[in-house]
Amino acid sequence: MGNPFQDQLLKAGLVNKKQAKKAKLEQHRSRKQNKEKSTSEISNRIREEQAAQAKRNRELNQQRAEENRQRELKAQVKQLIENNRLDQDDRGERYNFVEQNQIKRIYVSEEMAVQLSIGQLAIVKLGDSFEVVPAKVARQIASRDKEAVIAFHEG
Repeated sequence: MGNPFQDQLLKAGLVNKKQAKKAKLEQHRSRKQNKEKSTSEISNRIREEQAAQAKRNRELNQQRAEENRQRELKAQVKQLIENNRLDQDDRGERYNFVEQNQIKRIYVSEEMAVQLSIGQLAIVKLGDSFEVVPAKVARQIASRDKEAVIAFHEG
């Protein structure tokens, strides 16, 4: 039979061949079921891990997309400011404004100071410097980055 314990039981007369064969068949079936269970458990675990990995990948992709969108908006703001900034007059009138609870100043012509006061011009931040741009451009900048617009007296 192949199983020494089973052979001893047959010789002792405690079991007959039919019972031994049935026991062997039951053992085979139980091993097969255990193997199928472990295979299905492994495949379930693999599916769960793949789903979790896919979720992490989606979240990372969304984060990267958001970072790219923010970079694009910053680049658009920078381009708007550089293309539309007005020349400041170093010998002109001092114009004071508040940025982060600190009083800052730029020098502009008298005409620009009046236009800043009535909302035809605005002060925006480009890096560490401040620039004067037309109101229309200031609205476009504010739609992309509100923090870039420092002083804008809309009417």
